[in-house]
Amino acid sequence: MKRREFLASLTALSLFAPEAWADKKQASKTPAAKPKASASKAKPAKKKQPPRRAVKKSSPGQPVTHSPDNPITEAPPPGTSASRLPPVKAEELPDEWRTYEITTTVALKPSSGSIKLWLPLPLNQDTLFQRTLSHNWTGNPNSASMRRLPDGNLEILHAEWLNISEPALQIQTTVTTADRHFDVSKRTIAPERDDILRRNLQGSQLIPNDGLAQQVGERIVGRIKDPVAQAKAIYDWVVDNTIYDPNLPGCGNGDVRRQLIEGQYGGRSADINGLFVAICRAIGIPARCVYGLRVGPSRLFRSLGLNSDDATRSQHVRAEFYIPGYSWIPVDPSDVRRAISLELLSDRDSKLQALRKVLFGVWEMNWIAFNFGTDVALPGRSGTLPFVLLPQLETPEGSRNGTDAEGFHYSIKTRQVAEG
Repeated sequence: MKRREFLASLTALSLFAPEAWADKKQASKTPAAKPKASASKAKPAKKKQPPRRAVKKSSPGQPVTHSPDNPITEAPPPGTSASRLPPVKAEELPDEWRTYEITTTVALKPSSGSIKLWLPLPLNQDTLFQRTLSHNWTGNPNSASMRRLPDGNLEILHAEWLNISEPALQIQTTVTTADRHFDVSKRTIAPERDDILRRNLQGSQLIPNDGLAQQVGERIVGRIKDPVAQAKAIYDWVVDNTIYDPNLPGCGNGDVRRQLIEGQYGGRSADINGLFVAICRAIGIPARCVYGLRVGPSRLFRSLGLNSDDATRSQHVRAEFYIPGYSWIPVDPSDVRRAISLELLSDRDSKLQALRKVLFGVWEMNWIAFNFGTDVALPGRSGTLPFVLLPQLETPEGSRNGTDAEGFHYSIKTRQVAEG
């Protein structure tokens, strides 16, 4: 994908909210004058650079053994997007942030036995687009604790009641967000950890990375060599060949394997963006689903945000893929299909064409990320879950998705509390 084509696509934002998506002020682009060095200070001697480590190359058909001395980013497997990186520079913090308060309330019917609840929480890792500021909870569980699971940066509140007449819990979380976009002119981001890249090239229960996914991916990219252009071709194919089904519950079940077998592509966000992730992984581009929640109105389309303070059913899955030097690049082909379905847009609509360009590289952060976890084993719960975005409940009657359980009241309210 040519740089001028990508930069031109970002101007499409003005169709939706020219003030909200305006460029930074010209003054911020003018570098501050640097103070002159004092004549009395001698220049420090340049440090001698260590010799560059030799990287083991792979012969055709010969696998490479990766290790700390031979990481995946410097000796990538055939077909992967990894390559040697340019000099690294510090990323710039966004200028504008919005702060949201998310209040989750849980009320359960009485039980003579033990009741266990696992409640997913917003991403615990600070990023350039989201930071969790605080958690405060009240209720009457016999025990409750916050736990962090290393796989997928998943944080949960685990609570347990025993013979409580009216089990209840409320947690209030404060999160600040900044709009996120991919800058094609800045290929200077520090490399991702090798184990994270390797994990996001692997398949999972519902997201395969071989077989039919690989066949589809190879057919889509053809002779395209540039990894960003490969991902853009996959994104366009997913937008053109999937159908958004608003009648499905939640964000879908994310069963990409079934889509590939049946040759019928689509569903909701976990299904459509999961398909994008599967195809990227199959051709060697690290990619992952990001499970989260819409928390505010959209400046793009009404259907892509909240229209009230009720976020109980606003779970939404996004996706991102990894290119060395650019780091993780955000995409959301599912929201293109959602806008087509709910806004009744035609293929020739100029706003739709602009939205297609915008959602390859841009996340409007009226949404918060919860985790990247797949095939999740929750502490104290048997078995694994494909992903965790809804509360999980275990009662004497068995384990189930909390929102599907009888006698379970679960609600999420959001409000924007500050901006700056």
